[in-house]
Amino acid sequence: MDVKNVGDVKIINILPRVDAYNAKELEDGLNDLLTGGAKKLICNFEKNEYISSAGLRVFLAVLKSMKNSGGEIVLCSLQQSVQNIFDISGFSRLFKIFNTADEALGNFK
Repeated sequence: MDVKNVGDVKIINILPRVDAYNAKELEDGLNDLLTGGAKKLICNFEKNEYISSAGLRVFLAVLKSMKNSGGEIVLCSLQQSVQNIFDISGFSRLFKIFNTADEALGNFK
């Protein structure tokens, strides 16, 4: 998992595909960040072209964990096809979604 630190914010670059084959690995990596005390996460979907229901489940679980710990997870740079999946599934109402990583960083200032 590619993670960049900007102050106390962690920016995670999401893989080009998140599906049943790698969703567990993504979940484990995100949970490691939470266990390590991360409270501000930005998931950058710039390179992501596909997310399955298994991938959506990962983000829902992390969202719940972040809320329970007083943290926040936001998303940015969703490709139109991925944005459509978030819209259809209702996840667009659950997450703050920004056009760019810079905009998402502004959320935490």
